[in-house]
Amino acid sequence: MTQLTNKQRELKEKFIAERGYWADFWEDTLRLNEDFFEKYIKFSAVPWKKGTLDPKVKELIYVAIDASTTHLYSPGTQAHMQNAIRYGATPEEIMEVFMLTSVLGIHTCTSGIPILVDELKNAGVELNEELTVRQEKLKEQFKEARGYWSELWDQFLLLDDEFFEAYLEFSSVPWNKGTLEPKVKEFIYIAIDAATTHLYDPGTRVHIKNALKYGATKEEIMEVFQLVSVLGIHTCLEGVPILVEEMKKMKVNR
Repeated sequence: MTQLTNKQRELKEKFIAERGYWADFWEDTLRLNEDFFEKYIKFSAVPWKKGTLDPKVKELIYVAIDASTTHLYSPGTQAHMQNAIRYGATPEEIMEVFMLTSVLGIHTCTSGIPILVDELKNAGVELNEELTVRQEKLKEQFKEARGYWSELWDQFLLLDDEFFEAYLEFSSVPWNKGTLEPKVKEFIYIAIDAATTHLYDPGTRVHIKNALKYGATKEEIMEVFQLVSVLGIHTCLEGVPILVEEMKKMKVNR
């Protein structure tokens, strides 16, 4: 590929000025379509120019959605981890983001169990709908550790309280020992649930409600959505290098 033109160098500097960093993975997209890249700068920079969240929190949100099991985009995880550290994030805080994000797999249960319950009823299988003393105790432990309860958990608890207890202990670690404020924890959950790679509406609603309870504003939650909305650009960051490689094979110069 050719060197950057004057306009492209100006756009690179604009990106750095508005987003606070640069990474090599932007180079080819900038070279191949500078007009698109310029519009992306404007789109992605809105929460950085108008937003209310601390820059460190913004970068931790990027880390969460890139490292999420529904995405696993390592270049972005690394770039935003570096940015978060530069903004003052500690290894403990970044590890806490990973712990919060790692619970995403439980949506297999919160999505699948209601379907299982419906089909069991359709098959004539009677289900216990009253919590046992042990299950009531686990419910109270969940509310104490996690700060909320949702009807999403009721059937899960009724069907297998041993597994529920294990999940309770697993998911509670960053709440029992973590350093991020509760509102920020909920922002992480909102981000990974609302990300276009997941779009899990029940969880998004639950964690918005929790964030509001912890003092979040509508502007802050809207900013989380804005930050997560840029995830679509990874189509270019994954696809453009392949295009460039194929152009080289075909000896296409740009």
